[in-house]
Formats: sequence, structure tokens, C-alpha cells
Amino acid sequence: MVLIMEDKIRLGISSCLLGENVRYDGGHRRDPFLTQTLSQYAEYIPVCPEVECGLGVPRESMRLIGQIESPRLVTSRSNIDLTDQMKNWAKKRLNELEKQELCGFIFKADSPSSGMERVKVYDNNNVPAKKGIGIFAGMFMEHFPLIPVEEDGRLHDPLLRENFIEQIFTLKRWRDLMKNTWTMGNLVDFHSRNKLLILSHSEKHYRMMGKLVAEGKKTPIKKLFGDYETYLMEALRLKPSIKKNVNVLLHMVGYFKTNLSADEKKELLEIINQYRENVVPLIVPISLINHYVRKYHQPYLGIQTYLNPHPIELKLRNHA
Repeated sequence: MVLIMEDKIRLGISSCLLGENVRYDGGHRRDPFLTQTLSQYAEYIPVCPEVECGLGVPRESMRLIGQIESPRLVTSRSNIDLTDQMKNWAKKRLNELEKQELCGFIFKADSPSSGMERVKVYDNNNVPAKKGIGIFAGMFMEHFPLIPVEEDGRLHDPLLRENFIEQIFTLKRWRDLMKNTWTMGNLVDFHSRNKLLILSHSEKHYRMMGKLVAEGKKTPIKKLFGDYETYLMEALRLKPSIKKNVNVLLHMVGYFKTNLSADEKKELLEIINQYRENVVPLIVPISLINHYVRKYHQPYLGIQTYLNPHPIELKLRNHA
């Protein structure tokens, strides 16, 4: 199956990750993967909460203090409370971002404004606990609960990187569908193409979404599409595993029961087992199945996004 996108995926991103000199010390944190590789497929909407809320460059550093659940944003030396200034700006910025049709956001890790998780929060004794969320990042995730989010640091983990990129490409395909007429036929087609991808994340959601689509005519179309999107993004947040992928791979083997020779089936099962034992990466059995899909013109597997969820050039399934 050829991966077709109408245009680039629109992603919000912390400005410093693009190489913009907006950090408190006047520097940046340019990320090569984001600027050189993912940028081929993404249109970035840069956001720097500190600068956009009215602070200069360079500026005094800031930190979170107080309660983990509702910390205050204060300057490190002069102890000026900037919480309200940041939140008032963020409310306006989030309303603007609604118009951007974002399919994801990449935050700067450890930032008191943009850190997604494990940000230091200092208590009354000046003791830090890495349990906080940056002010803007927290407001973004609350405002856009279905939009995939990640941090630059976590994207260095191959599994987290693959899962995030799979989410944004899937959401982009869903958004492209939503631009067209909302019909049962369109929803059935989308679900049919993404069944195995969903199964690789969550068998529970796979069954729930199958039932939702099967009984779709009983539900008003707007609610139906809304419920489906919620289930879809919930499922994709649940990370695939070797066990889940093996389940999907063996499921696909069944579609070739009248096609594969004894030797071909034996080879495929051996390679799946090698993947199960973490000897070869996922791309190896996937490549062989893609070969058999073309060789035997298997129509159902030929449309499955699971076999080509993102551009092969990103090499996201090459890690063992």
C-alpha cells in the first residue's frame, strides 16, 4: 500500500527545538531529527511561551514552586511570580492554535513552561520533586486531550519515537477523512484500513471500535465520528509490544493459507519467531509480508496501514 498524504502534518513545537535563540540564556536546543528528518513530512508551528508572553531574551531563569498539582511559576533569583501572566497568554494562544488543525505537539523537556512530565517542582524547603508539568504544556494537554504530545528527550527512545509518529500520521489521515463528507461508508473504509494498526495497540479498543462501527447507524453521525476519534486516539496512546505485534503478524499469516507454499509459510513463521525472541527487528517480518501481499495480490492486507503506517525512510521499525 502506498502512503498518501494530502499535505504535510502540522505540528506545534517548542521554538528552541528548531534552533531559534529564545531560551533564557539566549541559546537554543536545536534537534537534528526534528529539523532534518521529520521536517520533510511536518509543517511546524513554533511556540515559545516565555517570549510570547512578554519576557525578553536573555532573561532570568524560572522554576515551579509549591504544590505539584498547581505550582506557581516564579523567577529563580528575584522570586517574581509570572504564573498569571503565563496563563493569561496561554489561554489566548490555545484559542489561536485551535485554528491550526494540529496533529501533535513536541515540547521541550524539563521546561517549567513546556515540560510534559517530570518537571522539577520546589517545595517550601527548596527541595525539588520531578513530578510536575510545565504551565503551558499542562494547559495544552487539557485543552487538546486527543492531540498526541511528546518531548524532545523522550523522542530519543526508538519505541516512543515510533509510537508518537504513528499517532500523528494516523491522526492526519483521520483529519483528511474529516474534511470530506461524514458518511458511514467513509468511516467503514477508514476503520477497515486501520483495523490491524488498532489491534497492534489495543485488542480491547479493536473490539470496541468494531462494535461501534457495526452499530453505527443507530448513532447520530456527529456523535459517531466523535466517539470513534476518541477511541482511536485512546488506542494509539497504548504502546505496541512484541507480544501485540506477534499477534497481528500471526493474524495476517492466516490470510495466505491458500497461497503460501509449505516452505514459504515455514520461513515466515521462523522469521516471526525470530522477532518474538528479539533477534530481528519488526521491519523484517513486515517486509516479507509486504512481499507476499504483492506477490499474491492479497486485497485485505494490501490496504492495511499497519504494514505502512509511516514513511519507510524514517526507519522507525528498524530497531531490535
